[in-house]
Amino acid sequence: MTTSRIAVVTGAASGIGQAIAVGLGRLGWSVALGGRRIDALATTAKLVDIEGGHAFAHHLDVTQPGSVDAFFDAAASELGPCDTLVNNAGLAIPGLLVDTDADALQREIDTNLLGPLLCSRRALGPMLDAGRGDIVFISSDTARMPRPGMIGYSATKAALETVARVIDMETEGRGIRTTVVRVGPTLLTDFADGWKPGSFEHLLDLWPRFGIQRHFNTMQPADIANVVIHALTAPAHARVDTIEIQPVAPPVT
Repeated sequence: MTTSRIAVVTGAASGIGQAIAVGLGRLGWSVALGGRRIDALATTAKLVDIEGGHAFAHHLDVTQPGSVDAFFDAAASELGPCDTLVNNAGLAIPGLLVDTDADALQREIDTNLLGPLLCSRRALGPMLDAGRGDIVFISSDTARMPRPGMIGYSATKAALETVARVIDMETEGRGIRTTVVRVGPTLLTDFADGWKPGSFEHLLDLWPRFGIQRHFNTMQPADIANVVIHALTAPAHARVDTIEIQPVAPPVT
């Protein structure tokens, strides 16, 4: 199913979101780009257009219902009702729970869980009216294997996968497909920009004790984009439920 479609990608300013948006542009799709950094969104929009798509960039703070409504209204006015939503926006704030302040936990919950709920809520109406649509949730392997020192991120990603399951049940028989893309270690452009120096490195010493981090190879954002596109372009009669993508281990020496 590669005919032109109208997609929304949240967190599209850089990293995985940008790679997904560019990949959809390569299919010739129209892509509404949401994020808080308008200048960076403009860069993504140029890349989408270069690849043959049609980009529309608009400010989006997924934690604010008013911002979500304004974004979806503007995108629908410019491109038409979306039939594809990629819930990509997310953040992680490392630290042990005892050392984490309440505001940090609130930001993780609002961005990683409330945001996808608000965006999916807005996207579902047009999809149900049309009798077709896709919603992709960018999750993390921390949902399956939670990490000490990333309690908020692990918990919200696990909850996000529950959201995907419930939406699938609520829309069964209505032509809506939900897909969870569970991402392993990925080289990101600015995911850790807000981390305080020394807030993360010491946590790596905890993970081997629980068999979590076997090696430190990483993937590229384009690897994740390819998986998302695989799910979105599957035949209409098939649904990709959950994909987990991990980097290959380095050669044994």
